[in-house]
Amino acid sequence: MQFGQLTPTLLSAFEEIVGTSHVLTPARLEEDEYARYGRDHTEDLAFRPDVVLRPANADEVSRIMRLCYEHRIPVTPRGAGTGLSGGALPTYQGVVLSTERLNQILNIDQRNLQATVEPGVINEVFQNAVKEVGLFYPPDPASKGSCSLGGNLAHSSGGPKAVKYGTTRDYVLNLEVVLPTGEIIWTAANTLKNSTGYNLTQLMIGSEGTLGIITKVVFRLLPYPQQNILMLVPFRQEEQAAEAVSAVFRAGIIPSGMEFMEREAIVWSSEYLQIPLSLPDDVRAHLLIELDGQDLDQLYKEAEQVYAVLENYDVGEILLADTAAQKDELWKIRRNIGNAVRYNSVYKEEDTVVPRAELPTLLKGVKTLGEQYGFKSVCYGHAGDGNLHVNIIRGELPDEMWHEGLKQPIRELFQLCVRLGGTISGEHGIGLVQRPYIGIALGDVQLNLMRGIKQVFDPQGIMNPGKIF
Repeated sequence: MQFGQLTPTLLSAFEEIVGTSHVLTPARLEEDEYARYGRDHTEDLAFRPDVVLRPANADEVSRIMRLCYEHRIPVTPRGAGTGLSGGALPTYQGVVLSTERLNQILNIDQRNLQATVEPGVINEVFQNAVKEVGLFYPPDPASKGSCSLGGNLAHSSGGPKAVKYGTTRDYVLNLEVVLPTGEIIWTAANTLKNSTGYNLTQLMIGSEGTLGIITKVVFRLLPYPQQNILMLVPFRQEEQAAEAVSAVFRAGIIPSGMEFMEREAIVWSSEYLQIPLSLPDDVRAHLLIELDGQDLDQLYKEAEQVYAVLENYDVGEILLADTAAQKDELWKIRRNIGNAVRYNSVYKEEDTVVPRAELPTLLKGVKTLGEQYGFKSVCYGHAGDGNLHVNIIRGELPDEMWHEGLKQPIRELFQLCVRLGGTISGEHGIGLVQRPYIGIALGDVQLNLMRGIKQVFDPQGIMNPGKIF
């Protein structure tokens, strides 16, 4: 790809738009602080942008994009930098456009159960704000305390509650978007129904910053569920834990969370957090099962049904969390598995997803590939919706195996997912690291349609180049 060069004249123009203090260059920032804009949570990858811009509103974003479009400067939109597919890495340098200053909750409409927010708002901050008025925004990625809503939109992030409530895309009514040309549009209307033309809203969600920059979001909300029950279920066989997932749903129960953690995942996380957790030697995996709603008596009836299903499996003593503190502790262990893995080793995280009944076959396939190619994996994820995070641990693997040799087993893993009716990413996106494998899941016809859409939105090819396809 041929792009234009960043010049002193352009830098001066950017300063006029956002202010000198929000035009970050290597000469103006400490090395560690500047370098973070070229990294995310993906493996050990790092790219150095030419400049980082921090606009404060859609008008400033629009003026930046007009200049970049005119001079063909690549632009990489960036949220909080917690991504796991390299989607926010400036692989062609140019401009990193950070949304960190677009961080306001503009309106919570209690009458219509809606909220209008900017993309730099942190997920958990938004959840807590709507909870204060009795409302509920369900999408809750493991990094909800640090990830931004704009990043969640870029990848249509999910989280534990997706099994009952759906993912990010299920809560978006309307978007304000700055196009690569600098034009500002709204994609829809603030209504629950809309059959007026193509669905540009859903097209933007999951587009990973390749079509435009989201500057405002209108979310739909739900009443907050007042009651919940949480149980930690130990299994003596990993595959039985995976099998039990589908059985719970077949019994007519829809948990608000159903998380799978193999032994090493929960051990590493509890040690990382220094939370004492005693596990019998024969326990190989856990399911963390949550039920929620408004009626506690009804939830206990559903819990009894879950217990009845679990009697058919080789389980240990089930822990029923009986205090809010204990529930918080168990969820903290689950949500910090990724941090614990990162603390223990460099790793590659593959975001696999299959129909939930195929989870046992997928899990067995992962371990078979590890034995065949000589790598160790730590698996966990959103079992209720078939989303298994496969963490391949670098450990003592030599450079050649880490950088080249693992490509074949990863390819075989994704081929297995597709054979089972799944695909190569459930919530992390394609970004940079999954790009070589997208042809496993999508054929030439689909990919050419997507390239055509990209061309219509972004004729100069400046928006997050080098990602997806």
